[in-house]
Amino acid sequence: MSDKTMTADEVVSRLRSGMTLGIGGWGSRRKPMALVHALLRSDLTDLTIVSYGGPDVGMLAAAGRVRKLVAPFVTLDSIPLEPHYRAAREAGALELMEIDEAMFMWGLRAAANRLPFLPVRAGLGSDVMRVNPGLRTVTSPYDDQETFVAVPALTLDAALVHLNRADRLGNGQYLGPDPYFDDLFCEAADAAYVSCERIVDTAELTKEAPPQSLLVKRHTVTGVVEAPGGAHFTSCAPDYGRDEAAQREYASTPWQEFAARRLGGRTG
Repeated sequence: MSDKTMTADEVVSRLRSGMTLGIGGWGSRRKPMALVHALLRSDLTDLTIVSYGGPDVGMLAAAGRVRKLVAPFVTLDSIPLEPHYRAAREAGALELMEIDEAMFMWGLRAAANRLPFLPVRAGLGSDVMRVNPGLRTVTSPYDDQETFVAVPALTLDAALVHLNRADRLGNGQYLGPDPYFDDLFCEAADAAYVSCERIVDTAELTKEAPPQSLLVKRHTVTGVVEAPGGAHFTSCAPDYGRDEAAQREYASTPWQEFAARRLGGRTG
């Protein structure tokens, strides 16, 4: 068993333009923003982003790094529609595969299990099929002969997630109310990178919470980054809540100005 610790910039140095990147969290909750900021400091572009989208998507889209987005939504939670994503989408700056939340989850689950697709009922009779003409249906081979949507596997070149605690081996722990499918992102990826509020000894992980809170297992993790405040301005309960003032500033400020003020000027 090896020490997998690295810096955010070392994580990004292992990525390449044109990759498909999965980003964990949900909306404006427990997003790996320290890793997203490292992406913005890099020259990576032409990315396909797979995400329950929040400011991760908004920032990367505003910086011109996203070629295609696969997502069920892009929101800041307390601000329903992510404004920088909206501007990029209205400008036709990226391709969008918009699917139902459950379809998205089953796409990750298919990739995690190395299956080409999984059948679901979600999407049938809805405009999901119209706006995604590439989706196919399958018929049950059993007596019921029921028709399902065949959700394609959302296979990832790399996944980026943020958790409350991790050890140096890659075991990751969430302490908040929701896992946000971060384990599926890691399992669906060829390489997975976990940032965390604090790296602790393995034995410490179960002193704060039960074993069930060990969401991400070391065999799925390539690298671990200690990044206190690494989800800011999104929430990372119970360590901290969403910084609503910082989020409002982000949402109401033109991208170039915000990037110059808060991200060292790197915008694309």
